[in-house]
Amino acid sequence: MKKVLAIILGGGAGTRLYPLTKLRAKPAVPLAGKYRLIDIPVSNCINSGIYKIYVLTQFNSASLNRHLSRTYAFSGFHEGFVEVLAAQQTPENSNWFQGTADAVRQYMRLFQEWDVDEYLILSGDHLYRMDYTEFVERHRETNADITLSVLPIDEKRASDFGLIKIDSSGQVTTFSEKPKGDALKQMAVDTTILGLSAEEAKQNPYIASMGIYVFKRQVLLDLLNSYSDFTDFGKEIIPAAAKNYNTQAYLFNGYWEDIGTIEAFYEANLALTQQPMPPFSFYDEDAPIYTRGRYLPPTKLLNCRITDSMIGDGCILKNCQIHHSVLGIRTRIESGCNIQDTLIMGADAYQPVEQRQIELEDKKVPLGIGENSVVRRAIIDKNACIGRDVQLINKDRVEEAQREDQGFHIRSGIIVVIKNAVIPDGTII
Repeated sequence: MKKVLAIILGGGAGTRLYPLTKLRAKPAVPLAGKYRLIDIPVSNCINSGIYKIYVLTQFNSASLNRHLSRTYAFSGFHEGFVEVLAAQQTPENSNWFQGTADAVRQYMRLFQEWDVDEYLILSGDHLYRMDYTEFVERHRETNADITLSVLPIDEKRASDFGLIKIDSSGQVTTFSEKPKGDALKQMAVDTTILGLSAEEAKQNPYIASMGIYVFKRQVLLDLLNSYSDFTDFGKEIIPAAAKNYNTQAYLFNGYWEDIGTIEAFYEANLALTQQPMPPFSFYDEDAPIYTRGRYLPPTKLLNCRITDSMIGDGCILKNCQIHHSVLGIRTRIESGCNIQDTLIMGADAYQPVEQRQIELEDKKVPLGIGENSVVRRAIIDKNACIGRDVQLINKDRVEEAQREDQGFHIRSGIIVVIKNAVIPDGTII
C-alpha cells in the first residue's frame, strides 16, 4: 500500500448538515460522543497500511486542521502524514473548488510529486469500516483503470445515489447519477450477480456507488485533463470514463451509511446504542477507529438511571434519567433531567464551579443542561447552555423550522441546538 495516495473529499458548505456545519467543516462534525467524521476514513486508511493522506476542504477548516494536527502525528522516521488542503488561488485557477473532481484537479500538481501507482478517492461523511487493501488488490487483479466500491440497495434509497449496471466480469457498463422516475426503473438489475440470494436481490434490486474510487495514476491525470470542464466525479467523470476505460465494481458487504443529512446523522449515532449488536461498532481491536487522545477524568454518575446509552469521558451526571442517547465528552446534566433519544455533543472545556455559581445567582444559564429539563429527539451541539425547566420536545411536531436567533433549528422533526447557543430557563420548544 506504499504505492497508494489517499485523497479524502471534505465536501462543500455542508448545507444538508446545517446547523452542525455552521462553525466547522463537515468532516469535523463530532460523532459517537468522542470522534469526528474525518476519523472514519483516516482510520480505515491507517488500518489498511495507507499513510499518505490528504484532506480537501474549503469551508470552516480551522477546527478540522486543529483536530488532524493534534491526532495524527506520525513518527519522524515515517513518511506518513495527514494534511488538510484548503481551496487556494493559483496562477492557473483563482476559483473555489467547483466540485469533487475540480478539487482534485486544482491540487493535482502536488499529488503528482508522490511516487504512487494509484489514487484512492474517499468521502469524509460516511460511517463504515473497510479494508482498502482488498479494494486496491481487486483493482490491480482486474487491471482496472478505475474501480468503484458498490453495494446493493433498495428502491427507497436508490435515487439518492449513483447507480450502475455491470456485466458478468464486474465491469461497469452503465452509470447514472441519482436517477428519478423512469430513469431509476431502468437502472434496476438482478443483483444475484453480486452473490445475493434471490430474496435479497428482490429487496435490493439496485447497485449503488459508495463514492469511493481507485484510479490508476495516469488515468486520473488523463481524465481530469481531457474533461477539463467536468467538475464532479459522480455526475460527470465516472459516467464518461465508463464508456472508454476498464471500470470495475468492487462489492462491499459491510455496514455503510451516508451520514450527510441531519436525519441520517442522528439515526446513525443513536443506532450505536442498539443491543446486543449495533450495526456499526467501535469495539474492534483489529481495526480501531482513532481520534485525538484526551486526558479526561472518568465520568461521574450521581444517582442516575441510564439505559441503552453511550456516555463519553469526563461527564458529570446528577440524579437524572437518560434513555437511548449518546452523550459526548464533558457533558454536564443537572438533577431532575430526563433525556431521551438524544445526541449531546458535550463541551470543549469545563466551566469552573465558581463561575457556574455566579451565573446561577445572576440568573444566567451555565454550561450544560439545567435542573428539571426534558430533552427528547434532539441534537445538542457543543458548549450549549440549556437552562432550568426547559422542554425540548417539539410539542407542535414541526418538521422544519429555522430559529437561528433563538439558538435552534428543527430538521426532519429533530430539534438541533446550535453550538454555543443559550436556551433560557423555562423555554418550551
